[in-house]
Amino acid sequence: MKNFVVKTIANAGALAVAVWLIDNITLTGDSTGKKTATLLLVALIFGLVNVVVKPVVKLFSLPLLILTLGLFTLVVNALMLLLTSWLADKVDLSFHVEGFWTAVLGGLIISVVSWALNVVLPDGD
Repeated sequence: MKNFVVKTIANAGALAVAVWLIDNITLTGDSTGKKTATLLLVALIFGLVNVVVKPVVKLFSLPLLILTLGLFTLVVNALMLLLTSWLADKVDLSFHVEGFWTAVLGGLIISVVSWALNVVLPDGD
């Protein structure tokens, strides 16, 4: 359980950095508390998408992953971010990613920041 909470906080931090750095990734809210709650809920959705959908997409795109020496992972990450944005819209969360190339850049930023936060934050082991 502790590992799940740490990974969710790392995802929320990575999403916050992406929102801060990229103009076309938006998070709106009336107060800081609302924005934080929205960010944590979006991080939960993002984590679920990465656990459930991403392995299936990577399996079906395995030939492209091999052909591009793994660079197709950027496209897969972008698609997961776009799916998270779509799902957040469906549950009335104020998180939106505008366009594919924004999602590619956002996915890259989220991957790097999430990796760095997972190195720094303690895990459940």
